[in-house]
Amino acid sequence: MTCDDDGGRGAVTVRVRLFAALREIAGTGVVEAEGRTAGEVADALGRRFGERFARIAASGSLVVNGERAGRETPVADGDELALLPPVSGGSLRPRA
Repeated sequence: MTCDDDGGRGAVTVRVRLFAALREIAGTGVVEAEGRTAGEVADALGRRFGERFARIAASGSLVVNGERAGRETPVADGDELALLPPVSGGSLRPRA
């Protein structure tokens, strides 16, 4: 599907909240971007902020309006998308 073949539904502008490494790369915690799906918005930001941002965003989680989302989740004008980088941590030592 191309932008010209979207059933009359064009790209919309959404507010995007960035966390951790994504925030550091972008230099801000909130940006606006366009797309028709959560994945398209993340891809647009990858093009804007570079390869490292794109790699981290591709392996992280997407949240639309407070609900976990997939790359194909549609977005609407005014929605909020959060890009959460992958998280690791914890301890291998058992708790006492």
